[in-house]
Amino acid sequence: MTASETWKVGRLAKASGLTVRTLHHWDTIGLLSPSRRTVGGHREYTEDDLVRLYQVLALRGLGLSLDSIAVCLDAGVDPVRLIRDHLAGVEASIAALGVLRKRLVLLETALVSGREPGATALLDALEATCRTGPEGEHALDRHLDADQVQALQTRAAALGPSMHYLLEVEWPELYRRAERLRTAGIPATDRRVRRLADRMDELSTLFTGGDTGLSAGVRAAWHDDPAALSGNPDAPADDWRELARYLDRARHGTA
Repeated sequence: MTASETWKVGRLAKASGLTVRTLHHWDTIGLLSPSRRTVGGHREYTEDDLVRLYQVLALRGLGLSLDSIAVCLDAGVDPVRLIRDHLAGVEASIAALGVLRKRLVLLETALVSGREPGATALLDALEATCRTGPEGEHALDRHLDADQVQALQTRAAALGPSMHYLLEVEWPELYRRAERLRTAGIPATDRRVRRLADRMDELSTLFTGGDTGLSAGVRAAWHDDPAALSGNPDAPADDWRELARYLDRARHGTA
C-alpha cells in the first residue's frame, strides 16, 4: 500500500476479517472513522486509519471493551508496548496450543490402538483446551496491609496485559475528562459526569474484586496522594481532592 493509496470498506473488511457492518458501526460510534470520502460519499480508509484499526484489534484481543479501547486510544497508547503485549499474547497462545496438540495426539493414539483414554488424559485435554482462551504502589502500601496488597497484585496479574490499558491508561483518562467537565462548570448531576463515575466504579470493582476493604483502601490512597495514583504528578493535590468530591456528588445525584 503506497502512502496515497486508500482502501474502501469492503476491501478492508475482507483483509481484516471483519464485516462491513462492523466497520460501519465503528464509524458510527467514532471508534474508527475513515479519513476520506469519495464524492459519492463512500468511505475510504488511509494508512493512518489502518494503524488505528490494528490498535483497535490488538486491544480487543487483550479483552478490552470497545468503550475502553476508545478511551485508551484517545489518551494515547505506546505503540511499542502494544505490539509487545500483542506478541506476548500470541506466543502464549502458541505455547498453549502446543500443549493441547500433544495431549490430543495422545488421545488419538489411544483411540486408534483400541484403548479407551483414561480420565486423567481427558481432563488434561480439557484443561489444555481452556488455557488456549484469551487470557502509585507506595501510596497504596500506606493504606493496605500486606495481604490486601497481595490480593491486588493477584487480581492485576489475572488481568494480564489488559491491566495496563485499563488501569494505567483508561482510568487516568477518565479522571482527566471529569476534571475538564468540573473546571468547565458542568454540574455533577450531568449525565456525562455520572457515566464517567460509573465507569470508574466498574474499574474499581474489576481491580478490587468488589472487596469493600480494598475499595476503601484504594479510595483513601487517592485522597492521600491523588497525583501519584492519577499518573499526573504535576496536578495540584487540592484539585484532585475537589474532583473526588465532585465525582462523589455525581454518584449521589447531588449538585
